[in-house]
Amino acid sequence: MTPETGKPVLEVENLQTEFATAKGALRAVDGVSFSLSPGEIIGLVGESGSGKSVTGFSLLGLIDAPGRIAGGSVKLNGTELVGMSPQELRKRRGKEIAMIFQDPIATLNPLLTIGQQMEMALAAHETLSRRAAAEKSAEALARVGIPSARERLKSYPHEFSGGMRQRAAIAIALLHRPAVVVADEPTTALDVSIQAQIIHEMKALARDYGVAMIWISHDLAVVSALASRILVMYAGRLVEQGPSAQVLRDPRHPYTRGLIDSLPSATVPGQMLTQIPGSMPSLGALPPGCAFAPRCSYASDACGAKPDMVQAGRRGWRCVHPLGTEHKERAAS
Repeated sequence: MTPETGKPVLEVENLQTEFATAKGALRAVDGVSFSLSPGEIIGLVGESGSGKSVTGFSLLGLIDAPGRIAGGSVKLNGTELVGMSPQELRKRRGKEIAMIFQDPIATLNPLLTIGQQMEMALAAHETLSRRAAAEKSAEALARVGIPSARERLKSYPHEFSGGMRQRAAIAIALLHRPAVVVADEPTTALDVSIQAQIIHEMKALARDYGVAMIWISHDLAVVSALASRILVMYAGRLVEQGPSAQVLRDPRHPYTRGLIDSLPSATVPGQMLTQIPGSMPSLGALPPGCAFAPRCSYASDACGAKPDMVQAGRRGWRCVHPLGTEHKERAAS
């Protein structure tokens, strides 16, 4: 499943996902493009409603009616997934591309032991004896830091703490050593110490086994500790992307700057937290041109047209007034 060295394991080109409503089709993902290399972790960030999770579900073909993938391409190790039959997609989910959901309580069956659920996941793609399945399941639990893994296979989800349930969900997703894992805010409900442990383990899994990951989050602090590259999403479109250190140190899009300034660590103790004015627009009432313009202090008449993605080396941004040199000139005038 691991592609040749240097060849992307996942290639997404102009992905478009829309939902049919009484007022017409609403595009939740609008022209998203990126690639992912083996062992690479990228962060997909943005506010709630920006289209992050829908992008993740689209990659696995998990969009149910009235939603549909309206266009674009998703290639996994060179194989096109868009347009593939549900039966063929099921053969690849879990084995070649897997997803870790935000709430393990919603994904783990409370009536089955952890071991039974892991054996069922294995049986979907492999033919193993009960002993071999139990051995592989115990190894997966141990790999994500669950102590006494063999004994824990007999436990039910309610007998695990929140952090351990999430580790079990991660272990299930990694059972078949998939080429790509999409993690949809898997540490949001966990305390900071457990977050740090899981982030450390996920980085080790990517490094040791070459698993490529897309980490979906609204938390830039978590993403900065995990991802080598950041993709910033707003109203269904990517508005900035590039190496994490560069994006966080020198953002080009005003929305990215607003997200960074909103972090508690960016505020002096005792002062009010900085916030981006306004809220994410409804997909049914997007402004013409740049969707962020109504909330942007640098907006001008030029923002009335949809900006294209500007590429400069490994950096990219979708803004006619990018921060940097032009921002400094505008501030000085």
